[in-house]
Amino acid sequence: MLCVVPHLVSRMFGQSRWPRRFLAGSAAICGVDVQVEGRLADSHSLLLANHTSWLDVPVLASATGCAFVSKAELARNPVMKWLADQNRTLYIERSDRRGLHEQTAAVRNALRGDQPLALFPEGTVLGGGRLLPFRPALLTAVAPPPPGCAIQPAAIDYGAAMRSLGWAKGEHGVANAIRILGRKGRMTATVRLLEPLDPSLGRKAMAKAAHDAIAAALAPSGIAAAGL
Repeated sequence: MLCVVPHLVSRMFGQSRWPRRFLAGSAAICGVDVQVEGRLADSHSLLLANHTSWLDVPVLASATGCAFVSKAELARNPVMKWLADQNRTLYIERSDRRGLHEQTAAVRNALRGDQPLALFPEGTVLGGGRLLPFRPALLTAVAPPPPGCAIQPAAIDYGAAMRSLGWAKGEHGVANAIRILGRKGRMTATVRLLEPLDPSLGRKAMAKAAHDAIAAALAPSGIAAAGL
């Protein structure tokens, strides 16, 4: 609530920095200390990140100031949509093949702005002990990327806590949130910004290269690559 008024006032005079501050504060309140290794390649970067938990959003935004590509289902909740809109979230209806051209144009247009964009190519969240294959179809808009846009893998590593953060089988979102917020003590999330990918790669090669780079970065935490 403390962020709303200064955010709305800031928007009247240009881009607001308050969404990033809000998300960083949310991560801290949830007991997460965020560390960053590496550097953001460019303000026009598309970050391809692993997806362990809903915590990934405030953690990655805190580290990079990025906006997100989200499933269209999020926009059906008016409160969540308003919050997500403040950070310039893009909503993608993955089953709408007829709207693919418009969605691709929206992603490419966002990458021309002054805010990095983040995508979770696994497309879903399971238990935190596995890294799922990346879906090449989600990279259609950036194969090839717009001129000047860097495609950069980002590994989000919660260390020993990683296996307990994902959704357990049959667990509902509210139950997951209560369980995670009820954890004792604090944990560290390390965001590793890895080397950008070769922009000439096709979407399948791009998905595999990003997956392999993130898998290598998470290997010390015992995260296995599923289905590969």
